[in-house]
Amino acid sequence: MKTNSTNKLLTPSYGPEKKILSAVEDWRSYAKKIQTDANNIILGQEKAVKLIIISLFARGHVLLEGGVGVGKTTLLQIITKLIGGEYERVEGTVDLMPNDIIYHASINSQGKPSISNGPILKKGEDLSIFFFNEINRARPQVHSLLLRAMAEKSISAFNKDVFLPHMVVFADRNQVEKNETFELPAAARDRFMMEISIQAPKDKKLRDSIIFESKFQNTAKLVEAIPSPKFDCKELNEVSDSIQDAIQASDHIKNYVENLWLATENPKKFGINIKDVDIDDFIIAGASPRGMIMLIKAAKVNAWLNNRTYIEPIDINEIFHEVMAHRLVLSRIYENNRIELLREFSNEILLKVPTPELG
Repeated sequence: MKTNSTNKLLTPSYGPEKKILSAVEDWRSYAKKIQTDANNIILGQEKAVKLIIISLFARGHVLLEGGVGVGKTTLLQIITKLIGGEYERVEGTVDLMPNDIIYHASINSQGKPSISNGPILKKGEDLSIFFFNEINRARPQVHSLLLRAMAEKSISAFNKDVFLPHMVVFADRNQVEKNETFELPAAARDRFMMEISIQAPKDKKLRDSIIFESKFQNTAKLVEAIPSPKFDCKELNEVSDSIQDAIQASDHIKNYVENLWLATENPKKFGINIKDVDIDDFIIAGASPRGMIMLIKAAKVNAWLNNRTYIEPIDINEIFHEVMAHRLVLSRIYENNRIELLREFSNEILLKVPTPELG
């Protein structure tokens, strides 16, 4: 499975390339330290932390799935502080309008109109993580603005384009209360690299620590106590590009990924079955080309974190569900059980599609 690539980042032959190699190696150490530190502060979220780090290094936007009060906001604030970035958030409400994200209008102390930057502009080019809480409570016009910012890393404000080159968007959806909500259509969900589940830990010791240890009762103090890192998170775009160039995929992996893609479109062809589901009517639309690109980008970061220069099947399997599930379009009769059915569907695909042997 190993490739003998002479990629410039992995077999440098002269000065400038050695500097690039050193920077990428340093960033692997940084990424692992961020992961370790986050797991020491946020209890019971090891998988979610790893997936968030993969998304950040792949420069992919993320949907978060989980109930109220499980620590999504705290987790993002801590990750932002660990990477040395800037954080902002906005709350989705039915009366939120696009301009509310861009600017605030108010009356100042002299009784005159005053305009100030809204949440997406407040930190300017320093903005690293932007969290849209309960995005499905906001109207489609707001979704449209956010999708442009995600795709183009810019928005139009004050008669000019404002660039947000380092921003990664995180959003969660209220999946319990359906009144006055505007669900994200498939085309919007497809813009997000992953949907990551954040659930309360099951282990009793962890639950007791969260409930009874005073340090977990004050998020501001928890975040404030984190020391600033010794690296510049504005390098992440360049580091991400270097990772994507450096990590290779063999022909066996390419064929494997093609079959995974076909399985999302035509599961019956691979003998995939789900109890009490008519598999012929289950899937309306499988994964998109964008989705498959994101799958490989995330798999390459996973391989890089594991100090490899090539993708193995495990790199794909570990992120497959989170990258694929939210972008698949189901028949309406199965939507109410979407989360459970798609977890089973992902498992079936990985079980039934033959995995290439390493060699």
